[in-house]
This record gives sequence, structure tokens and C-alpha cells, in this order.
Amino acid sequence: MPAFEQYKLSNGTRIIIAPSHDTQAVTALAYFAVGSRYEPMPLWGGSHFIEHMMFKGTEKRPKTEDLSKQLDAVGADYNAFTSKDHTAYYVKIAARHTELALDLLSDMLYKSKFDAEEFERERGVIVEELNMYEDNPSMKVEELFEEHMFAGNMLGARIGGPVENIKSMDLGALIAYKKRFYAPEHLVLVLAGKVEKKVRPLIKKYFGAEKTHGVKQLTHKKFSWTAARKASPDPVKVMFKQTDQMHMVLGFPAFNYDDPRNAALLLLHVILGGSMSSRLFIGVRERRGLCYIIRTGVTNYSDAGAFTITSGLDKSRLNEAMSVMYEELQTLLKTGVTETEVKMAKDHLAGKMILQFEDSARVADFFGQQKLLMKKVETPEEKFKRIMKVSVADVNAVAREVINFKNAKMGVIGPYKSGAEFLKAARLPWLPK
Repeated sequence: MPAFEQYKLSNGTRIIIAPSHDTQAVTALAYFAVGSRYEPMPLWGGSHFIEHMMFKGTEKRPKTEDLSKQLDAVGADYNAFTSKDHTAYYVKIAARHTELALDLLSDMLYKSKFDAEEFERERGVIVEELNMYEDNPSMKVEELFEEHMFAGNMLGARIGGPVENIKSMDLGALIAYKKRFYAPEHLVLVLAGKVEKKVRPLIKKYFGAEKTHGVKQLTHKKFSWTAARKASPDPVKVMFKQTDQMHMVLGFPAFNYDDPRNAALLLLHVILGGSMSSRLFIGVRERRGLCYIIRTGVTNYSDAGAFTITSGLDKSRLNEAMSVMYEELQTLLKTGVTETEVKMAKDHLAGKMILQFEDSARVADFFGQQKLLMKKVETPEEKFKRIMKVSVADVNAVAREVINFKNAKMGVIGPYKSGAEFLKAARLPWLPK
């Protein structure tokens, strides 16, 4: 697995290089610590809007196609993504075209035009993207759950913002907001893959030329579990949709990025719902045929986290499915995980990490997110050593701490007009009758 080196340019840009010569590709990935949780209400959805505008032409490449044609001509893979606490842009390209990737990426980040006509056109594109998510309940239910779990804070707000905000977004305000984040002193740039020694002068040429902007980055409001429970005290949040299958996320408060208990929680995730041989997959799907998809997940932020169970269920067998799920969780809490399960989970993660680090883009993301969001950057080997040290007792202790039904929250999409109607149908076994 790849080692890495890190240094800083004179303008404050933080660089990570993670070379691997078992590939002919290079990924250049740029991160800024800006996402939906930083946004004031009038600019809710603005971080995602900025991401779209970065592909709409620069001073040197005035039109969208001037950017895309150069990358398409060499078969590059390129895109961007916005999350709640960061935005990233990447180009994955044949190593011999590394300079092109750095040139285009720096041009987009610092010289995008934000043309008024393109801005108006992109409103419609983003509205359609948001509508697409609204029409996909398996994706929308995850947004709904986080709105409920992280209520009272922009951490719970949907990343793309509401359609009304996109329709009324002001270009001048968006540009002013962008300037607070898109500065070299706030940038993390990662190069992973077949990175040659001569890349350092190229990095300096394309990313060292931009002078420090001298702007202080905005901060976000810290999340509070107490405030979230007050803001949304009900056990479930329901969105009505006339479907035969209801979609649900059941979740529990968990840990922030840097919490050492995440290693044990990751193993619990694998054992409980992280594979096709996991307890929930076997118990709910394979033995009883109550769903097609059931999985667990771990979400981390700087000041919060969640452990989730996601599924699409037959509405006519909803109560049975929820009862089986609850029984599986109670059995785990009472009898604990086994030595064999923990060993298998460690081997599973080891295999997944090996596959992950075959891809330069995944390597870049592994290092970049750590540098941007966490207190320490560790190698894959260091991360795996931490996981290998986790004991059966550690996993059981985290399970008892996290899977606490007093703190459980649910997001549900289905043919229910209220939370009360859903609760009547589900008869959740952990709630008072």
C-alpha cells in the first residue's frame, strides 16, 4: 500500500503526494473545507452551485467545452462533489498527461469566470438534479434521516438546498461567499498514482502562482445532540410517497472523525450489516425474505456521527421486518459478537483496503480527507494496525454504547401521511405500546 509525503507551498497550499508505480494513472484531487453546513440560509445550496459553476469556463478556456474537450481528448475521468463539510474536484488521467490535469484544475479553481448567462442556465440544471433525488426514495430517505437526526443545525440540511433557494440565488453573493473559501491557504491538493519526481516543479508552477488571499475562512455552528433532540423530539420523520415498498433509515448517535472508537464501530458495521454474510442480511433478507437491500453504515463529521441501518421493506410485512431487526440487535447486545466474527470482519476490511488502493482516485481521497478534516494523516498500514488491535470486548462495548434505542431516530418514505400512521403500522418494538 502507498506511502506518502506532505509539504506546503509558500502560499499555504497543503500538498500530499502518494506515489504508486503499479498503475499508469494519476489522480489530482483538490479539496476545500466548504460544504452545506457552512452556508447562511440565503445561500443554502450555494456550495453545490459553486461546484457546478467551476466547469463553465475560465479566462483561458472561456466555454465549458474548452475545458471538457481537452480532458475528453485524452480519455480523462473528471468530476467534482460537494458534501456537508467539504467540496472536491478531481482529474484522473494517464500519467503522461499529469501537467494537463494540474493546469486545468488550477485554472478552474482560481480563474473560473462565473458568467451571468451560464449562472442563469445552471439554475435549471441544478433544479432538475434536486428533482431527481426527490424522485429516488432510496436516496432521499438518507437526506430525510439526517434532517431528523441532526435537526436544529445546518449539519442536518440537504446539501443541494431547497429549489426555492436555487431559483433565487444571487450571483454576487455567491461569488463573495466563494472568495472566503477558495483561497490557496485553504486548499489541500493530493496527487496519487504514477507520480514522477518532476511533478514538484509542475505543482509549484500551477498551484504556487496564486498568491495568498489573506481571507479568514468562515466557521460553522457546532452541533449539539441536546439541541437536536429539542428541535426534533419525535422518534420518526415521515415523507409521504405512494409506493409499495417503504424506505427507512434507522440510526443512532455515533462518533466524530477523530474518535478512536471508530475502529471498533467499523468492525461492528461489517458484522451487523456490512456484507452479504452479515447478521442483518442473513436474518432479515436471506432467512425471511423481508427485503432486497439491508445494510449498515457509519457516518462521521467533525462534531458528530451516526450508525445507521438502511433498508427497503415490503409495507405489508413492515411490523415483522422491524421486529426481526430489533431481535437481531437485541441478540447482539445480549450475547455479543464472537472472536470468529471479529476476525472475519478484520479480514474483510483488509481485503477491501487492498482493492481500494488499486485505484489512484481512492488513494487520493483517503489521504485528502484526512489532511483536510482530521487531526492526523495516517498511512493505510497505520489505519489497519489500529483496526487489528481492536478486541472482541472493544466491539461489544461500542455496540452497547451506540445501539441505544432511547436515542434512536428514523427517517421513513412511504404511503404514510404522518408519523403516527407509520408508528401504528410498524408497531416498533422499542417504543411503549
